[in-house]
Amino acid sequence: MCAKAVAKKAAKKVVVKKTPAKAVVAKKAPKVAGSKADKDDNEKVYGDYDLVVVESPSKAKTIKKYLGKGFQVVASNGHIKDLPKSKLGVDVKDDFALDLVPITGKKDKIERIQELAKHANQIYLAPDMDREGEAIAFHLAEEIGKKKSIHRVVFNAVTKTAVKNAIDNPTELNQPMYDSQKTRRVLDRLVGYKISPILWDKVQRGISAGRVQSVALRVIVEREDQIKKFVSEKWFSIQGELEKKGINFEVRYYGEEQGKKTELDGNAGEKLAKSVLADIKGKPLKAIEVKKKERRQNPTAPFTTSKLQQEAANKLGFTAKRTMMVAQMLYEGVQLRDHGLQGLITYMRTDSVRTEPEAMKSVRDYIKKKYGKDFLSAEEIVYKKKGTSKVQDAHEAIRPTNLEFTPDEVRGDLDPDQQKLYELIWNKFISSQMSQAVIDQTTVTFEAGGHFFKSNGSIVKFPGFRTVYLDSLAEKQSRKNEDESEESEEPKTGLLPDISEGESFAQKKAIDMEEHWTSPPPRFNEASLVKALEEDGIGRPSTYAAIISNIQDRNYVEKIENRFVPTELGNVVCKMLVESFPDVMDIEFTAKVEELLDKIEEGDVSWKKVLREFWKGFELTLEKAKDEMKNLKKQSIPTGVHCRKCADGEYQIKWGKNGQFLACSNYPDCNSTEDFKKSLDGVITIIEKEFAKDPCPTCGKRLAIKKGKYGKFLACEDYPQCATTLPFTLDVQCPLCKVGKFAEKKSRYGKLFYGCSNYPECSNAMWTKPYAFDCSACGHPVMGEKFTKKNGKQLECPKCRHRVDIADTPFHVDEESGEIMEEAAE
Repeated sequence: MCAKAVAKKAAKKVVVKKTPAKAVVAKKAPKVAGSKADKDDNEKVYGDYDLVVVESPSKAKTIKKYLGKGFQVVASNGHIKDLPKSKLGVDVKDDFALDLVPITGKKDKIERIQELAKHANQIYLAPDMDREGEAIAFHLAEEIGKKKSIHRVVFNAVTKTAVKNAIDNPTELNQPMYDSQKTRRVLDRLVGYKISPILWDKVQRGISAGRVQSVALRVIVEREDQIKKFVSEKWFSIQGELEKKGINFEVRYYGEEQGKKTELDGNAGEKLAKSVLADIKGKPLKAIEVKKKERRQNPTAPFTTSKLQQEAANKLGFTAKRTMMVAQMLYEGVQLRDHGLQGLITYMRTDSVRTEPEAMKSVRDYIKKKYGKDFLSAEEIVYKKKGTSKVQDAHEAIRPTNLEFTPDEVRGDLDPDQQKLYELIWNKFISSQMSQAVIDQTTVTFEAGGHFFKSNGSIVKFPGFRTVYLDSLAEKQSRKNEDESEESEEPKTGLLPDISEGESFAQKKAIDMEEHWTSPPPRFNEASLVKALEEDGIGRPSTYAAIISNIQDRNYVEKIENRFVPTELGNVVCKMLVESFPDVMDIEFTAKVEELLDKIEEGDVSWKKVLREFWKGFELTLEKAKDEMKNLKKQSIPTGVHCRKCADGEYQIKWGKNGQFLACSNYPDCNSTEDFKKSLDGVITIIEKEFAKDPCPTCGKRLAIKKGKYGKFLACEDYPQCATTLPFTLDVQCPLCKVGKFAEKKSRYGKLFYGCSNYPECSNAMWTKPYAFDCSACGHPVMGEKFTKKNGKQLECPKCRHRVDIADTPFHVDEESGEIMEEAAE
């Protein structure tokens, strides 16, 4: 019997309870089989109830606790409908009609929600309060039907007060917001589904283009081009050390005039520097001006999404993706030992710097009580976001939901990542309403031989907000650049002795010159890339993590020393797209699209009008690109590397179905091919082949270990004369069929797993690397590799979950020698 039939049958059953007033028919919500995530959803419900539908199971659990009896809370697990994967799903000829279908695996979930809705009195749709959440709400309403009373509820924080207030004051579905989401989805689909097949034909099958991700790739590629074109130039500095009353302080050359700085650039700078040193050799430096001023430093606003991602990258080393995953958990609810499930932060996808009045009063009361009146700003500090768009300012800034849950209070209940991010959000929010920091800054100007030198010193007179939060260097630099006044510069730390005008100082450490070279702009890291995307208007803060992950997953960029570097594939694809699709790849055009999406959401622009105008130009560009885009598959790039197999051949870079490789220029007379890697300065290094222990079963020659689309495999070295290929297997026998061995494979999403080589006869598989080691708890002959920050590397039994430290097994790796220590069993 199918799940739907079971649900129908269950729906007919009723339980009758008699009360003194009247008999009440209690409706029983049907139970439909589903995944483990649905376990709480499938609990039997008796009596009248209202239905609340949210996005995630963890949020459903938290909200269920707050609402209590009389409510059934179910999770949609994200989107339930989308454009089909197998076809375009957008009829451009029928005014962009959409063919939305249930997402694979969501049929049971939809039926479960429909059945619960059928027996509910009121239905509250409570997905997230952004465009994607609004689309989910519309799709749920479509599947539930119009027979029921459906409401839209939104809340900025998953707290008891916020949730109950939202239920008590429901709103209606927001059509313009949904139109904006549809526009974004259609634009992404048109670009991806129309450009990607051209890239398959011209470059490599399986690669893709994206409306936003391709422009983000361009930002990285253009930065790399700037670095390659950069010509370093020589410049000089002059500095020395003076001393008074045991306090040493640095002095630096300023210029030839007291009020004008002189740059020591190039050969002329070197000549002047040597002249200055000759003029002041052995001479004392006289203090001719002492300036003391009090500088006040203001706190900064609570976090927006992008600022949180940047600070988490700079201070915690988190990627944007990791930051958003942890923030999502803090928002949806964490189990606290003394308080149960609690949502700890407000909604984490926001461009707003606002704080609600109630939270403002709460934080100011907290500061006054915790730190004292002097540390509280005299008036409420009202922060304003840049730009004029109202859309992204709809939510509050990211802040703690309840100041009773201090970082110390929740310590031990949060995992390390959650604790670090929560403390960052907490400290930023508290500091945002604290008093200014007061810094005493002293600048002394010295003169010697007609040349002028300066020394700076500062001391924090009153720490103010700095007691709680110090901005990262990147944030300080950003604020300095925004304020053009010289007084905004962050003074050098350090204390100067008390110096009076007219005093002279001998050179404790002889003043000398130092040679420097200008540096190219740095490659982007996580924080600076997010900052660049935000400044250029590429995507939205909620999409930055996905954008960065996508261009890495597609092998367009890689991380080297925590910096993003475009791969050869990324370089080629980017430049071909810029040439063939100048509008789509244009940064200003992409930013304009984001503005149009905002206007659609505000109800100022028709979504279909935006799509019509985009398609009109894009369709013409597509046809032109099909004919004119270069075909890399037919091109060869000379390398100057001699062939290893023949006497006069040279390796050339060619493109195959798995990417680039080296092939001999004498092909087909010489079929030598090699894998290679390219350094940042363009040097090509051949990757030496690895060979399996066993010979080729067909011809007896060696089997080379190769990497393909679905992971490692073995191929005869005499290819194409011998085309034998075999799966790459570990020396671990499958415990299920006892015939095959575990082979390293990749899933369709690129995730590594280990499956039995006897597939399809045996479908046994493991997500972790298997080891032939008997579990001491249940005797299972295979255990899997497990790594956690807390316990390090261990082996875990896939059957009973018993764990053992890797150090207690024959597979322990000696860290000093790097060799496997195999202990002989006696």
